[in-house]
Amino acid sequence: MNVNMEVKDELKARIKKFCQDAGVDIIGFAPVERWNEYDEVPADFRPQALWEPARTVIVLGVGMPLPIVETTPSILHKETYDTANRTLDGMAFNLVRYLNRLGHAGYFFTRDGFGSLRLLKDRPQAAFGHIIAAKYAGLGSVGLSNCLLTPEFGSRVRLVSIFTSAVLPPDPVIEKDLCIKCETCAKCCPVDALTLREDQFKGDYNVVACLDRHIELTGEKAYPCGICTKVCPIGKDRLLYKQKGIVKKYLQEEEALAANPNDPAYKTWTHVRKYGSWNKDYPRDGKPPENNQ
Repeated sequence: MNVNMEVKDELKARIKKFCQDAGVDIIGFAPVERWNEYDEVPADFRPQALWEPARTVIVLGVGMPLPIVETTPSILHKETYDTANRTLDGMAFNLVRYLNRLGHAGYFFTRDGFGSLRLLKDRPQAAFGHIIAAKYAGLGSVGLSNCLLTPEFGSRVRLVSIFTSAVLPPDPVIEKDLCIKCETCAKCCPVDALTLREDQFKGDYNVVACLDRHIELTGEKAYPCGICTKVCPIGKDRLLYKQKGIVKKYLQEEEALAANPNDPAYKTWTHVRKYGSWNKDYPRDGKPPENNQ
């Protein structure tokens, strides 16, 4: 190995340790050339079009705890989502500062990149896409849901991207699609925003229907929806929580709760949804809970 490669490997190792010490769950490195090689993203949305000195994109991810995601839509899920976003922005900001201290320029995009859902509906695209960046950084593949699927968390992961002028050894792209086309995300989507395609793993996505659903949930203080991330069967996190027959439970949830809103099989989820938000399916009755101690 030549000296230059040793220096690059050492810098990459230092960056990974810095991020892991900060609490990141997954991290990947993508050379900016991959955006041109794959040619999936319009030219204006590629790293060097946004910041010419960029040579490597570092993508960080933090997992969303599965049992909390299962309560969606709820204030618990909303607050956890917001916490994950703040955590990522803090990590990215601090990584840019760390790169600067090491003598390398840096630049980062916040985890969402839009000011409001209504603005996003008017122009339904962020200035930079973290999902594709994560794919190119070897963190996962894009599934039917249009979300990134990772081996560790399925699609229950939040992402942020950091550009740097440093040329760093890339991580290999995961060539095998992680999506198994089970269609659970499409079947459980409350607004039927996803449609299976036979010619590719990524499904057709009705972004307007999805945004309208999220705008509604924002008013209820229970944004985001997250049903597609909740029901995805991919991810080692499912082994951690030792779930059995859970996909069947997901598929039957809407019908079961329509028949009996107090169905005991879903009580751990519906209890959380009932309090702390304006969930229209659980109207306030003006009565205090019997015992909240």
